[in-house]
Amino acid sequence: MPSVTHDDAPPLADLMPWSVAPPRLGRGWPTGPDAASLRARWDALLKAEGPDRESLFEPTRSRTLRTAVGQLPGRSGSTEKLVRAAGPCPEPVRVLRAPFDEQWLIPDHRLIDAARPELWRVADEHQVFVTESPGSPGPALLATSLLPLLRPGRIRPLYRRPGGTEPNLAPGLLDHLATRLGLSLTPADLLAWTVAVARPGLAVPLTADPGLWAHGVGLGHRLLWLLRRDGDRPKLPGGRRPYVRAPLPDRPLTLRYDRDEETLYLDEGRISPVPPESWDFEVAGARVLEQWFTARTTEAEPGTLEAIRPATWPQAWTSELLELIAVLALLAELGPRQEELTVTSPITATDLRRAGVLPVPEAARRPASVLDHHEEGPEGQFALI
Repeated sequence: MPSVTHDDAPPLADLMPWSVAPPRLGRGWPTGPDAASLRARWDALLKAEGPDRESLFEPTRSRTLRTAVGQLPGRSGSTEKLVRAAGPCPEPVRVLRAPFDEQWLIPDHRLIDAARPELWRVADEHQVFVTESPGSPGPALLATSLLPLLRPGRIRPLYRRPGGTEPNLAPGLLDHLATRLGLSLTPADLLAWTVAVARPGLAVPLTADPGLWAHGVGLGHRLLWLLRRDGDRPKLPGGRRPYVRAPLPDRPLTLRYDRDEETLYLDEGRISPVPPESWDFEVAGARVLEQWFTARTTEAEPGTLEAIRPATWPQAWTSELLELIAVLALLAELGPRQEELTVTSPITATDLRRAGVLPVPEAARRPASVLDHHEEGPEGQFALI
């Protein structure tokens, strides 16, 4: 029998067995950093006629103006083919467009090549989506309360059904851990532990040590609070709150960082203090602050719907940037504490197989059925899901 090592840590794919590929938009214009621009893009599309509307839409093999598709679950927009569509823009919803980049999306199935309806069915105020972040440096996992559009990693919802019911966990896993630890556990606790200890290869070391478990879960809940950003605004310790020290220009074009001054420059605009840890924070090899700024300032091709965007830098973006700086600094501060977590008394994949928790039944890897839920299909027809 092989010796027990940390290499025998169970993979995330077995602990949270149901996963979904990320949505694939097929066109960039239905998303953007501000909702008003999305409504203006929709209006421009519907005002155009014939070949002009076709060109603006940016058709693909999956979606054209004549594609017939059903509603997105939980949404109430029209299912009329876009070639003859009229009416107001579906109300944009908040999504996670890139790591730590909360943007907006027009939630219309006709605009999205692969919307992954199974994700929309379970997206509510109780849900937490875990997204895999392949590559390094940076966290192995991200978590969000918003519908994630991040690619290329898989998305693993914490719950298989709306309302925070039926956790997406290997059957029997929570009870087995509770027995080994002598503690009462919740799905959120296991998620917190997972986020705190997940390794780059997406293995999740488990422990039978109650003290170590409590420490890791506490750290994980702090990480989840920062990743989800759905509570009070995070603040840096010691009153080191970033401020705008020199007004930002109407349309900043460049971003640079002065490490000695701890200052972020948007052209001649200045924000400080910006800790080096915020500027250096990367996900999958991309600096988060640079990626966030580029998404708001890169010029789109003239005449496209993506070219419809704010004429000047909105105040809301400044507020989002200040909060993002604080979030990244606080996450970086927790990084060493994560690295110091040495898992003792391991519960291995071999242990879970002996206990009958693994292998996971195939049904646990498929979405749950919602047999009593009607959803509107193409052109107003209804389907029973």
